Amino acid sequence: MKKTLSILTMLSLSIFVNASDKVEITVSNPVKTSRIEVIEADFSLIKKKLNGAEKVIVRDADGKEIPSQITYDGKLIFKAGVGGKGKSQYFVSVGSPSQYEVHAKGRLFTERGDEFGWENDCVAYRIYGHGAAVGYDLFNKSTSELMLDYWYASEQNKEMRSVSKQLHDRGFHDLADQVYNAYCYHINHGKGMDCYTVGPTLGGGANALINADGSLFMPQCYKSFEILDKGPIRFTVKLVYPEQVYNGNKITETRIINLDEGSRFNKVTVSYSGLSAPAKMAAGTVVHKDNSSAYVLSTEGGYLGYEDLGDASVYNEKYRDELSKQMGKIYIGLLFPSTNITTSFQARENGIAVGHILATTTFQPSSSFTYYFGSGWSLNNETSFHTLQDWEKFLSQSSLEVRNKLKVTIK
Repeated sequence: MKKTLSILTMLSLSIFVNASDKVEITVSNPVKTSRIEVIEADFSLIKKKLNGAEKVIVRDADGKEIPSQITYDGKLIFKAGVGGKGKSQYFVSVGSPSQYEVHAKGRLFTERGDEFGWENDCVAYRIYGHGAAVGYDLFNKSTSELMLDYWYASEQNKEMRSVSKQLHDRGFHDLADQVYNAYCYHINHGKGMDCYTVGPTLGGGANALINADGSLFMPQCYKSFEILDKGPIRFTVKLVYPEQVYNGNKITETRIINLDEGSRFNKVTVSYSGLSAPAKMAAGTVVHKDNSSAYVLSTEGGYLGYEDLGDASVYNEKYRDELSKQMGKIYIGLLFPSTNITTSFQARENGIAVGHILATTTFQPSSSFTYYFGSGWSLNNETSFHTLQDWEKFLSQSSLEVRNKLKVTIK
C-alpha cells in the first residue's frame, strides 16, 4: 500500500514539475519578406504542458489576447506576424478565451437547393451538388465583411422576384429588368458580385484525374459534405464525391478544403479510395474564350494564374455593354507545395472555354495530394491586382511562402 502511494505521489510530482502555467510558442520565418498568416501548433503537446487544460488563451509578447481556435484535427491556430528572417513569440495559458468575431464560415445554401458556399474576409466560393457545373465558382469581394448570407437572401428575395415577374407579364420588360438589377448579385452594389462562369469545367481551381489519352476525367458534383471547422479563424469542409469507374477501378474522391482568415487561398487535400495503381491527376482553372492567352505558368515556381474578364451574358442585351464594365478583371491562381508537378495549357473547347491551364502530377494510391486555389479582383481597392503581372508577382511570393512554411516551436 505504501509503495503504491509512493508511486502515485511520484507521478503527481512529475506532472506538476512538467506542467507550467504558460507555454511559449516561437514562430520563425525562413524567407526574407514579412508575413502575417495563420499558424498551427500541436494542441495535444500544449495540453500536456498545461496539465491537460482544454481551454486556453493566446497572447502576444505585449500580453494582448490573440484570437485563436482549436481545429478538428487537434491544432491550436492563430494569426501570427513575423518579420523577414525573423522570429515572434506568443504565449499560451489556461483560461476561457473571449468570444471572437467570425472571419471564416460556410454552409449549405438550401435557398438554391444543394449549393454549398464558404468565405472569409477576402474571398468567397461555392460548389454545386447538381448539374454540369462541377468546378469551383467564386464571388468577387471588395469588402472584408462576410457577404454570402446577404447575397443569397437578396438574390432569392421572393417579393422582388414577384414584382419583376409581374412587370414582365404585363409587358414592362425594361422596368422588370431594372427591378431585377436592383437586387441581383450579378450586379455590383458596392461590395462585390458574382460574374464568373464555371460550366462543365474545373472552374476556379478544381482537380481531376487524367485519362489514358491525356483528357481530363472530369469529376461529378459532390455527393455529401461534413463541416469540420466552423471558424472563427478557419473554416473546413469535407466533400465526398459519387463513386466512378476509372481505369477499371471503382473510385471515390474525397476533398478536405480549409480557408483561413486573411488568406486569398483555399487549401485542399485530395484523396481517392479504390485506386489500384499510380494515376495522373491535375488541378487547374478554365480558360475562357474572351481572354484565351491571359495566363501564366511556372513549373519551377509552383504556380499558375489566369486573368478572367467575367461573363456578361446574364445581363439583358440593352444593359450588357454598360454592366460589363463593372465586372473588372478576376484573377485566379493555384499554388503547389510539391515540386513534382508540370504546368501546361490543355485545349478543351466546350462553348464557353478554350481549355484549362493545369498542373499535373502522379498520384499514388492510398496517399493524398495538397494544393491551394484562390482569387483576386481588380475592383477591390484593398488590393493592388490590376494586371496579370501584378497577380503573377503575388502568386510567385505566395508560392514561395507555401513552400517555406513558418516554423513553429513549442516550449
